[in-house]
Amino acid sequence: MSINTNHPALPDLKFLEELANKFFQEQPHVQSLEKDVVALPVTTPAEKIPDAFRSGAGISPTGSINALNAIDLSHSNPTQNQGLFSESPVAAKGISPTAYQQGNEVNLANPQTSLPDPHFAGEGKIPQSLAGSGISPSFQQHDFEQHLPFVQEQIQVPSLALGTHENHVGQLPLASPSAFSYYFLPQTSQQDFTKIFVQEKKQHPKANAVKTSFDAYWVKKDFPILQEKVNGRPLIWLDNAATTQKPRQVIDRISYFYEHENSNIHRAAHELAARATDAYEGARERVRAFLNAKSTNEIVFVRGATEAINLVAKSWGEQYLQAGDEIIVSHLEHHANIVPWQQLAIKKGLKIRVIPVDDDGQVILAEYAKLLNSRTKLVSFTQVSNALGTVTPAKEIIDLAHQAGAKTLLDGAQSVSHLKVDVQYLDTDFFVFSGHKVFGPTGIGVLYGKEALLNATQPWQGGGNMIKDVTFEHTQFHPAPNRFEAGTGNIADAVGLGAAIDYVQQLGIEHIHEYENALLHYATALLKDIKGLRLVGTAPDKASVLSFTLKGFTNDEVGQALNKEGIAVRTGHHCAQPILRRFGLESTVRPSLAFYNTCQDIDVLVETLHKLQAGY
Repeated sequence: MSINTNHPALPDLKFLEELANKFFQEQPHVQSLEKDVVALPVTTPAEKIPDAFRSGAGISPTGSINALNAIDLSHSNPTQNQGLFSESPVAAKGISPTAYQQGNEVNLANPQTSLPDPHFAGEGKIPQSLAGSGISPSFQQHDFEQHLPFVQEQIQVPSLALGTHENHVGQLPLASPSAFSYYFLPQTSQQDFTKIFVQEKKQHPKANAVKTSFDAYWVKKDFPILQEKVNGRPLIWLDNAATTQKPRQVIDRISYFYEHENSNIHRAAHELAARATDAYEGARERVRAFLNAKSTNEIVFVRGATEAINLVAKSWGEQYLQAGDEIIVSHLEHHANIVPWQQLAIKKGLKIRVIPVDDDGQVILAEYAKLLNSRTKLVSFTQVSNALGTVTPAKEIIDLAHQAGAKTLLDGAQSVSHLKVDVQYLDTDFFVFSGHKVFGPTGIGVLYGKEALLNATQPWQGGGNMIKDVTFEHTQFHPAPNRFEAGTGNIADAVGLGAAIDYVQQLGIEHIHEYENALLHYATALLKDIKGLRLVGTAPDKASVLSFTLKGFTNDEVGQALNKEGIAVRTGHHCAQPILRRFGLESTVRPSLAFYNTCQDIDVLVETLHKLQAGY
């Protein structure tokens, strides 16, 4: 049987061979994507969308859109759409100050007594050997009615090689199991885990509705679950604020861990312990770089943002807050950033004060400034509201808190998958996020804390791995991060989180933000035209959340109607009852977007709502 290599739907084989050969020649160990740079072509923005597009592409007839991004989402021109992704790593800007590492010795008869650890005091470095120590080494290391954003310059992105993958196309490369060596294994001894992809040419009839430098149709192929059918319809996943779907690279990485690396970490001298430790600590370094933390010692693995906030409340809060002290939160908070502080306030006689929001859902900075005083010890707030999508002015809030002498905790559960986060720039004392909100596994998350602050804080839980020495009279704890990682942690899913971060870094958080912002504006304009629909949360600076109610229907009725068309959205109070009640509501329908959503997804959503309103 012969294959017609001249078929227009197939890529040119000679071109594929040349590009693949070049790819492998330049990457002897194929451990990461090389940055061979190509420039995306740039077109001038369209002055006006033709009327013919408005009915076919789902663009609001009343919306005036004067500028569109440069790159068409369709694949009609494959050379134009090659190389759409940039690693965009967050560069490390600092070296962990390890000149003074201190553990704490706790007298069990008097737990409040804390003595310097003579093993670390003044030693000037973290011990190099991990075997048996459990110590992680330190690295040295709006106006949307007027226009959509458009590309004004050429965007430099790494070129990607073309190849094949079983029953799967459009897949981004995946980093090798460990690019770092913490144990006794040489870096080149582990099996390479890089994959290459084939770009598929495909027409998308409504792809002209939004043009950006990001191709969601192409990326969507990396997510196996998005090929599912629900009620006979293609799954449209618009419940991303609740959890994001996982790319094949993350799924394969976790599988690889259990097939080739599974072991407990840090405390053995055998091969699999070395592999597992390197994979786990490699994931910690990936998180450090992703957040631009100074040191891996500032990255603590936990189950998720909820556990991270509880850890701070039960450890730092229990240790340092006293009766009469005040904690400030915003009206936008998820229950996870309210309840732990309420519990602590009841126990210790603290006062909780709330930053109000305006009718668009924006925090009122002037009112926040009035709340700050000498009794304020902590300001704990979200970077992006899970119920409204509001992006808070985090840097300003943190700076004002520090001027008042307070510490800050920033909840990044809803921000890390949409916005670039730089904890050194923000200067927050604590930062938390959940892995499953950033295309990683469930049951894994991160607490970032400034290293000196973490080392001055007593652990919340006790057990193995987090101790240096135990007798029946006293216990010595390791420095951070290990002092907060008692027992066997979620090793495999930490590794999976590292793979998810690799994936996001390959796409480039700037490209993700640009695309999602354009899609958000597109969806907002269409939803506004639906009779009886009320958008809840209309702040000019928003991430990809579209809460609404529909007159004449309960939110559950709307959710069920959408589900019949294969559309998954969240209905309910979204664990954020105070902010919904601020708008006189007990619940909303909440579609929420990610970079694998498309204009077609929005069109189906809007069409279904129109039909529901019309009684079809």
